[in-house]
Amino acid sequence: MTSSYPSPDPRVSAVIVSEDELRAELLDGRTIIVPLAWFPRLLDATQEQRDNWRIIGDGEGIHWPDIDEDLSVAGLLRGTPAVGSSLTSR
Repeated sequence: MTSSYPSPDPRVSAVIVSEDELRAELLDGRTIIVPLAWFPRLLDATQEQRDNWRIIGDGEGIHWPDIDEDLSVAGLLRGTPAVGSSLTSR
């Protein structure tokens, strides 16, 4: 008997940014949710700027042109906050 397992595909398909969290939906069905406090540029941005994102690198990252912010899916999966966030300035 053989069984097939879903193949991990850590590429982003959609992004939702609220006032306090970033949600990145991946092609393989996973959702990454991280506090917006990890990313000061996004935290300080307007909702309109947060909503203006683009997928980059064939789904390997996310770019916000209005605030010049880039995040990688690999970094989100590792739980890596941006330099200058409350977690890195301890």
